[in-house]
Amino acid sequence: MFLLRSVQIEDLDNLYELSKMVTFISLPPDRDIIARTIKSSIISFVNPAKEFAKNHYFFVLEDLQTNKVIGASMIHAQHGTKTEPHFYLTVSSEHKFSKTINTGFIHGTLKLGLDTNGPTEIGGLVLHPDYRGHPDKLGKKISFVRFLYMGLYPKRFKKMVHSELMPPLDKTGNSPLWEAIGRRFLNMNYQDADVLSRSNKEFILSLYPSDTIYETLLPIEARNSIGKVGPDTLPVKKMLEAIGFKYNYEVDPFDGGPHYRCLLKDILPIRQMDLAVVSDEVEFAKENSEKIIINLPSSDYPFRALFSKATFDVENRGLINFSQDFRNYFGIKNGDSGYYIPTSY
Repeated sequence: MFLLRSVQIEDLDNLYELSKMVTFISLPPDRDIIARTIKSSIISFVNPAKEFAKNHYFFVLEDLQTNKVIGASMIHAQHGTKTEPHFYLTVSSEHKFSKTINTGFIHGTLKLGLDTNGPTEIGGLVLHPDYRGHPDKLGKKISFVRFLYMGLYPKRFKKMVHSELMPPLDKTGNSPLWEAIGRRFLNMNYQDADVLSRSNKEFILSLYPSDTIYETLLPIEARNSIGKVGPDTLPVKKMLEAIGFKYNYEVDPFDGGPHYRCLLKDILPIRQMDLAVVSDEVEFAKENSEKIIINLPSSDYPFRALFSKATFDVENRGLINFSQDFRNYFGIKNGDSGYYIPTSY
């Protein structure tokens, strides 16, 4: 059995171990950074600040058989403020033509931009390597739980939701685009620049080239990485596209990873969120069930969600039931209620 829930300080050791196994840009393998993020998240769940940018919501996936956290995902209520802008490269093109020699070219271009009133950002999605390919599609569950939470508390978030996807990296974890641009102007390696940008973005505006960058002048490896995703991120890209997110022709200025966006109200799982009541009148039938994530409140955590197959009443989808084993394990009683989202996208 697995549990989706808000992070607790006791999860620090598991998350630190997890951060060393995978590329975890939102939480690098640094115990102090992870501890600060956990503490910030606990406050956000219980008493969110009026300034959205201060609120970070950190979700974990726990394997209840081993009592270990094996996955994580995050929401930053606002990414981009006056003191910490959201930086990006606009991906565009420029047409050049000479009548004299009757020759023309279309050049791909990159241009640094910033946003001081940014959107809500979803990120930090990671799953323990040993659990990839699990029949329960655990990566999708730890990703979708964020949409359930945003659907429950839409006023805690911006109208636009933003996601930055990981680009292809080389065997040493470096970005071809960073090597072509960032290192030449900032004189530091990719990982160090990424960590520094979390606490101080001044160096980006001061040192990164502000004029138009022509892709033609970049090495082929760098050009081919712009707006692309790595093989491990391809399923995430497909999932986001399936529920309404679209590439907005902006990429990360450090690594060229694509940015995807969707209005919160248009995200498909949020549009389809509904309330259901557990009822013994509904007979659970595995062959006639649907996969859902449901928020069944618990006194143990500020936020808890469960995922399982569920059978709905044919005439009234407001009534639902689960297998008896599932109900017994989690102590679910007749009359318990919660909001749910489907996961079969």
